[in-house]
Amino acid sequence: MSIYLNNAATSWPKPQPVSDAVYDFIVNRGANVARGSASMRDIQSLDYIFSCRQKLAELFGGYEKCDPRFVTLTSNITESINIITKGFIRPGMRAVTSSMEHNSVLRPLRRTESEGISLEIVQCSMKGYLDPAMLKKAFSQRADIAIINHCSNVSGSLQNIADIAEVCRESGVPLVIDCAQTGGIVRVNAEELGAAAVCFTGHKGLFGPQGTGGIVWDPEFAKRCSPFIEGGTGSLSHEEYQPSQMPDKFEAGTPNVPGIAGLLAALEWIESEGMDNIRKKEEYLGKMLEEGLKGIGGLKIIGPSSDDDPRLPVYSVNLREKDNAMIARALSDIYGIETRPGLHCAPIAHRTLGTFPEGALRISPGYFNTADDISHTVSALAEIAKH
Repeated sequence: MSIYLNNAATSWPKPQPVSDAVYDFIVNRGANVARGSASMRDIQSLDYIFSCRQKLAELFGGYEKCDPRFVTLTSNITESINIITKGFIRPGMRAVTSSMEHNSVLRPLRRTESEGISLEIVQCSMKGYLDPAMLKKAFSQRADIAIINHCSNVSGSLQNIADIAEVCRESGVPLVIDCAQTGGIVRVNAEELGAAAVCFTGHKGLFGPQGTGGIVWDPEFAKRCSPFIEGGTGSLSHEEYQPSQMPDKFEAGTPNVPGIAGLLAALEWIESEGMDNIRKKEEYLGKMLEEGLKGIGGLKIIGPSSDDDPRLPVYSVNLREKDNAMIARALSDIYGIETRPGLHCAPIAHRTLGTFPEGALRISPGYFNTADDISHTVSALAEIAKH
């Protein structure tokens, strides 16, 4: 028996059309993008790229009637955030973020801090929530950018992004939203929120392959960012400087076309299944897991744990006097259950939640899990707790 409960790291298994699309591209398509003789093979590769951009623009509420030019395709959300932090932030600026951020946000910002940037980390509650009033207070001094995690990869705490975005709009601060955990699960409309950029990854809630991700830009904010990587784009080859036109500006080098073909198939699959149906099933499994966890003596759920707290089914727990890494090993070796122990690349989030430095055991069910998977996991944890 093998039960995969690490969907906060990457969703698995992938829908069958995803692997079919990757295989078909490698075996039957294979052409690079805008770097051929405009044969049918070349046109097919362009079509994958354009169609994927278009669907992402529609999914995330892209600007100017979902103009696909303002969707940048990247290899993951970490690259997306680095494009923005290194392309926008300059010495003398002031950046604001929250105490629930992943290292994909914290480390680039710490780097800018060492280069003369002022960084303020707004403290969240012990349940992992950012109070918009606290964010507004942080804006009482000049702020040039805010980067905020939509949902915690540690505790599943789902931020009130609409209120956060309103504070940013009122204060005139560009808002960058980290949608690593929410993309494909929670509806986000970049233009309605007035976000400067929405960053996403393809391999989690979007059910695509690893090595895919991107940015949905406010066109005016994109103009203010310098390219992070410069080189061949397959366009304007007579020019020796990186093009300023979108989407070429931020996409130098050969893209991951097999991965993008898979991501396109995943987006089409989400459309057919229905995003609301996907979220409904995942929430059902999450609530079933939570109820089971509450009945285990000596087990503590980290962060939100009630129906009143907005959350996604990402649960971190600790068992009294038991090392979470040893619990994860026992779950894997004895019961065939895959989870993730430790600090989850989010040390400041664990400090906020009171679980630093020991970390916690994270259990994150996904769409392809079953009620039997959850029952087996709860029983296994109960046995481990007794012994």
